Amino acid sequence: MHEYMSTAQVWGLTCPGFPEEVSRARRWTRDILRGSPLAEDAELIVSELSANAILHTASGQDSGSFHLALAVSAQVIAMSVTDDGGAGTAPKIERQDQDAEHGRGLGMVSVIAHRVVVHESDDGHTVTAELFTDLRGGGHPC
Repeated sequence: MHEYMSTAQVWGLTCPGFPEEVSRARRWTRDILRGSPLAEDAELIVSELSANAILHTASGQDSGSFHLALAVSAQVIAMSVTDDGGAGTAPKIERQDQDAEHGRGLGMVSVIAHRVVVHESDDGHTVTAELFTDLRGGGHPC
């Protein structure tokens, strides 16, 4: 294969910022990843990132929306959720104690995913979580 060729497949979905759209995003992810041993992890990650966009940003207000991108290659499954911003602060990964009622979502995502990256722009935030498909040692990083 030529060094500039890619075998990655990329899908995108834009959802209105309604709570019921989280289940739609989850179902969409499950359908794309059908048969993958990482499908359940990806579905959980997409669910958490989508819910965060709706609950903590302008995506969940009035005519807000969030965008989901899913990229799949032989090496990685990457899920990105982009929100409408307006939160005042960027999403951050925090480890909360087990009794905390809020703020545990991105921490949970960071435990499941092999890598989590938060990008901030004038238009919103994009949180990308990656699941590596080819782990030489096998299993999750934790």
